[in-house]
Amino acid sequence: DVPTLLVGIRHSWQARAEYNYMKRDEDRRLDAQGHVKSARVDVFRMIIVNGARFEQAIEHNGRPPSPDEMKKLNEQLEKLKRQSSEDKAAQFRKEQEGKEFLGEALQAFDFQLIGEELVNDRPAYILAAKPRPGYHSHSKYASIITKLDGKLWIDKQDFGWIKFDGQVTDSFSVGMFIARVQRGARILVEQTPVAEAVWLPKRVELQAGAKLFFVKNLAVDRILTYSDYQRADSLYSVNR
Repeated sequence: DVPTLLVGIRHSWQARAEYNYMKRDEDRRLDAQGHVKSARVDVFRMIIVNGARFEQAIEHNGRPPSPDEMKKLNEQLEKLKRQSSEDKAAQFRKEQEGKEFLGEALQAFDFQLIGEELVNDRPAYILAAKPRPGYHSHSKYASIITKLDGKLWIDKQDFGWIKFDGQVTDSFSVGMFIARVQRGARILVEQTPVAEAVWLPKRVELQAGAKLFFVKNLAVDRILTYSDYQRADSLYSVNR
């Protein structure tokens, strides 16, 4: 049944907190013909430090951080290693909010099994995901999720979430896109297996028309790619 198919999503979501990985963040602005007018590319190493996630800048537009930027990053890293019990408690609460977000996101949709398909040579179930009528979200990001309508592919073997392909049904604002994303935008999420029954993000892409500061129209192509997943080891996961 559908609830059983969604178990793997919860398992993988929780497992992500146990991995270090690389993240590449590309933000492209396009003209009316779809040509790139400007682009920004940042590369980060995402690591676990003292139980918390730390974003370690590696490159900005192909260049490494400046000496001043490296000094600031190192200071932040050392501070995180020495964080107090109060800071750890605050971090724990933040992580719990993330777990609650997934639960709410799953509750915000009605899922229907509509077919089966091979994805990368793996048999998968296809679920239609539609916002549940009358559902009221309790968090900012869950309210964004409820404005999506699409399909979800679930691996038949271990119930891992392979990909999601959806469209925005109503405009929304969110800081990571620095704009108001308009209705009709496409969001594609692809995941990859990194361990038994653990699927983690491989690529997230937003193809959208947007209004910058609610005035200027622009086309945005935001691409996040993830790679080099490794279980967090003692070098980063304990207070040193």
